[in-house]
Amino acid sequence: MQTVAYVLVGIVAVLHAYFMVLEMFLWQRKPGRELHGMDAGMAAATAPLAANQGLYNGFLAAGLVWGLIAADPTGFRAQIFFLCCVVVAGVYGAATANRRILIAQALPGALALAAVLVAG
Repeated sequence: MQTVAYVLVGIVAVLHAYFMVLEMFLWQRKPGRELHGMDAGMAAATAPLAANQGLYNGFLAAGLVWGLIAADPTGFRAQIFFLCCVVVAGVYGAATANRRILIAQALPGALALAAVLVAG
């Protein structure tokens, strides 16, 4: 079960690294605009907000990677903390911005959190 937990945490870390790249660097390009259905003007107007959000996603990814490489109990505790942050952010994003965030962010985080808790 430990291997499954590590794989799921790694997937969530990669997802958040992707979100960071998308929001910080690709927001005004085709991938970012198409994902959110924005025209170039709206993407330009919201780019600073997206970049800030992307930075936070980068911090989540970094924290999860830290949790994977740090020795226990620190690694275990870091995984729990950052996965809880991912789930809370996903639920809040789904409630306030777009319900798709529940599936794209909160669900993978919750699955990884459950796996870490069971394996721990």
